[in-house]
Amino acid sequence: MKTLSNLKKDLEFNGGLSSLIEALKNIAVAQFRTLEQRLKSFEKLLLTIESFTEFMDIAKTDHPFLNPKNKSLAVVAVTSDSGLLGGLNMQVVNRALSELENSAGRLIVIGERGKAYVRESSVPFTAFGGIRDEERYEQAMQLRDYVMTELLEGSFGCLKVVYPRPVSFTVQRVETLSLLPFAPSSSLPSTEAIRSEVVLESSIGDLLEYLVHIWIGQKFYEIFGLSRLAEFAARFVHLEGSHQKLKEMDAKVRLEYFRVRHELIDRNMRELFAARLLYAG
Repeated sequence: MKTLSNLKKDLEFNGGLSSLIEALKNIAVAQFRTLEQRLKSFEKLLLTIESFTEFMDIAKTDHPFLNPKNKSLAVVAVTSDSGLLGGLNMQVVNRALSELENSAGRLIVIGERGKAYVRESSVPFTAFGGIRDEERYEQAMQLRDYVMTELLEGSFGCLKVVYPRPVSFTVQRVETLSLLPFAPSSSLPSTEAIRSEVVLESSIGDLLEYLVHIWIGQKFYEIFGLSRLAEFAARFVHLEGSHQKLKEMDAKVRLEYFRVRHELIDRNMRELFAARLLYAG
């Protein structure tokens, strides 16, 4: 059984740790709110690009972005450099590996945590550094350039991204997004009459390649931002769970502290009365 002094030290330690966790929770909330206000969605960009394709007869265009000859798959797994995420990084890696189970392909890992998990599975991969808020755009463009170069060289033909997405501040979900082959879904009418009035100074393949190049870059940038949001939210949820467990432990230590303290007081009182009775006798 612990002594009264040891129990008191445990209570003081729990109090200090609780204050630290509260501070980390507040930091995670502030980071989430700040990034959430800065994030922008690029949904209109895809609609604009698809509207351009209405002026091009892409059905007759033989381009690897539309009809890849190499059907192998490349999967980008977006993870974090930091811990305290409650297994979110592991979920992303497991989903990415499952995408490659039924088809030969390549794994591209973003983040130090993801690299550590993939090394344990002995799966070959290409690694990029973790996402940093001040360099997020440059990192997205770097990944885009790498992916586009490898695809045009025929290293792979299909591209998917696995990343964490914040459904809400307390709920995160791992999602898989298919980016290539590019499949326009525009509902705008397309007729030969409209196409005949449009003068294309470049080839359809070059125009398509340029448009997809822009779209994928912005899509990576958007995904990186959402992944960071999910990271902050998951860290808060994990810290909140740890805080609740610490409160339960502290309640047990506090109960033990008062029990030992009362036993010590009772023993001292008994010894004091026994000594007085002995002295009176």
